[in-house]
Amino acid sequence: MEKPESIIPIGSPAAEPAYTPLMGTSYHDQGQWSSGLLDCTSDIQLCCQTTWCPCITFGQNAEIIDRGLSSCGVSGALYGIIGFLSGLHFVYACAYRTKLKRQYGISASPIEDLCTHIWCHPCALFQEHRELQHRGYDVPLGWYGNLEKRNGGTGMDNPPVVPGGMTR
Repeated sequence: MEKPESIIPIGSPAAEPAYTPLMGTSYHDQGQWSSGLLDCTSDIQLCCQTTWCPCITFGQNAEIIDRGLSSCGVSGALYGIIGFLSGLHFVYACAYRTKLKRQYGISASPIEDLCTHIWCHPCALFQEHRELQHRGYDVPLGWYGNLEKRNGGTGMDNPPVVPGGMTR
C-alpha cells in the first residue's frame, strides 16, 4: 500500500491569517485594547445581538480566538447550555477573554477579566469582538472564512484521496 503524498493531521491548528490593521488605523500598540469597554454603541446591530443573544457573539469570537479549533455553533451552544444550567456562562467567556489578551499582548489580570465579565458581560463580549475586527478579522465569517478571504476566495485544498479508502 502506497503512502499518500500529503497528509492533513486532524486537530492541527490552521495558519493564522496575516492581515494588516484595518484602513485608517495604525499598528495596534501592545498592551492596550483598541477600544473602550463602554464603546458599545459604535455598532448598534452588534450591540443588540450581543445584548439579546450573546451566545452568537461569543461563538463568533471563540472560533477566531481558537483559530478554528472550535466552531461558532459549538462554542455558542456550550455557552448557552452553561448559562442555562448554572448561570456561570460569564466564567467560560472570561477564559476566552484571557486567551485573547495573551495572544495580542494586552495586559490585565485574570481577576480583572472575571470582574469585567461579571459586571459588564455584554460590553466585554462586544469589546472582544471589536478587538478582533481591529486586528483585521471579519468575525462573522469565522476562522476558515477569513482564511478563504485571505487566499482570494480559492478556499482550502481538497484532502488527498487515500488508496484503499472507503468507496461506494
